[in-house]
Amino acid sequence: MINKQNLWFITLFSLIMVLSVYYLTMSNDTLSTLNVSSDDNPGTDIVISEENDTLVALKVADEEELLARMEELENILLSDVATLQEKNDAYEELQTINKTESEKETIIKLIKDNFKLDSVVKIDANNITITIASTTHNAELANNIIRSVQELYDTDKYITVKFS
Repeated sequence: MINKQNLWFITLFSLIMVLSVYYLTMSNDTLSTLNVSSDDNPGTDIVISEENDTLVALKVADEEELLARMEELENILLSDVATLQEKNDAYEELQTINKTESEKETIIKLIKDNFKLDSVVKIDANNITITIASTTHNAELANNIIRSVQELYDTDKYITVKFS
């Protein structure tokens, strides 16, 4: 019998395999048209955004922690020995995680749109920690970010901005 984990593995492996075969069978002409430089098209500018290594490490650590917790909760939901109360608690925690992730994405988009900065957001109850990819540590910028994030909430939040 195929369980969910094996099904996901097979699906992702198949997708990677199809994409790699497609890439290998592409002609050199097609590849060269994909790699057009800005000298050939003076009207177009290519913007390359490089994320800070610290931000990438924070994102990966947060995602791994989140996925591990979600897997634990899903195992509780699918368990035959778990009580109804345990399953309800696990379901409510999954709902809270989804809501928190939505809030994180909203804050990241707000910072990207308003301040043109890459960021990582961590939310724990009333504490919001924002790590910004910037070489300059500007108190005025941090205050503006705190104000704009606080406007998203009706209640007061403890918001911290860190620069990396």
